[in-house]
Amino acid sequence: MRSYQELFRTPEFTPLFLTAAVQVAAQTMAGLGLATLVLRSTGSPFLSALALFGPALAQVVGAATLLSAADRLPPRAALAGISLVFALGTAAQAVPGLPTGAVFGLLLVQGLVGSVGGGVRYGLLGEVLPRAGHLLGRSVLNMAAGVCQIAGFAAGGVLVATVSPRGTLLIAAGLHLAAGLLARRGLSRRGPRATGRPSAAETWRTNARLWSSRPRRLVYLALWVPNGLIVGCESLFVAYAPDAWGPSGTPDSAGLLFACAALGMLIGDTVVGRLLPTERRAGLGPPLQALLAAPYLLFALDPGLPLALVAVTVSGVGYGASLIFQERLLALVPDELRGHALGLHSAGMPALQGLSAALAGAVAQLTSPAVAMTVLAAVSLAVGGALVLTEGPSSGPRPSPRRARRRTA
Repeated sequence: MRSYQELFRTPEFTPLFLTAAVQVAAQTMAGLGLATLVLRSTGSPFLSALALFGPALAQVVGAATLLSAADRLPPRAALAGISLVFALGTAAQAVPGLPTGAVFGLLLVQGLVGSVGGGVRYGLLGEVLPRAGHLLGRSVLNMAAGVCQIAGFAAGGVLVATVSPRGTLLIAAGLHLAAGLLARRGLSRRGPRATGRPSAAETWRTNARLWSSRPRRLVYLALWVPNGLIVGCESLFVAYAPDAWGPSGTPDSAGLLFACAALGMLIGDTVVGRLLPTERRAGLGPPLQALLAAPYLLFALDPGLPLALVAVTVSGVGYGASLIFQERLLALVPDELRGHALGLHSAGMPALQGLSAALAGAVAQLTSPAVAMTVLAAVSLAVGGALVLTEGPSSGPRPSPRRARRRTA
């Protein structure tokens, strides 16, 4: 499967695509609105960054205790239910006078529920598409995320400035409801992919099995850590914008930065997922991760808006590395663990992003947003280089023994 036309002709891919796209738009709008609201009420870059990416931190707990549910829930009902929880939680965050502690309590609930969503979604993708179409399908979902982040952050910046942060949250809640309806009406009813009751013990056992393989550990770390640190840089856009451009700085400036980062991600995912053949993309993971981090070193100079927008756009292209490492992960995972393995990736990735956002906010609190972004970019480069040295020369995706035997038979 190499064409977009063939992909969208596949039954159920389109409603799954639309559901994911609307959820991304809702989450980006809600994150920008809530981060602005928290910054205005507390004056704290740390709490603002945590509000933007805080739900991801809760996914650490969800990945350790709830992930087995991803293969043991009916996919359609699970996706619709997750959207409903996010809609209610986002609407509740817009209530005037809601204590900051309650705001973060709702973020915790959303993060726990969201930790299951990635496994459900990408496990269902494996059922909807043949194995040969999985990378293209993931690429298209990532591209949709980029487009919807561009639209979500741009629209969110405008709405925060023209309506209000609380109004932005209510609109985002409506989008979450729309995503739930798309899942409920557009997807077929399917039974769970695995039998048995979800449990923390089963989650731990499967996580331990996946983590027991050194090649898989290195791929997970490559997927989570360098990228997560750069998302930590992005979490400071709201706090950085007023400092970078003086009194004229507004949430619109932060929205532009977020939109340009998403545009770069769209470009990177398009090139890697659609244009590069397998043999050419195999070794591009580490170089793309270096491209992801290097432009943020320019923030040490407190660049003006035009240069900052160029830097974050170029950086965003480096997110295409994730597709390469995801392809390698699938080649290292048995078919019966695919949903859980992708769920672990989907939960661990935002968890590391949330941790990085908290780290970025703490460093910014002690220094400045520009210094914090520079420090995290340097650490991302160092971690990426260390993983390359640890793994040795990349051989690209490695076939499972079963597929290797078929070729030599």
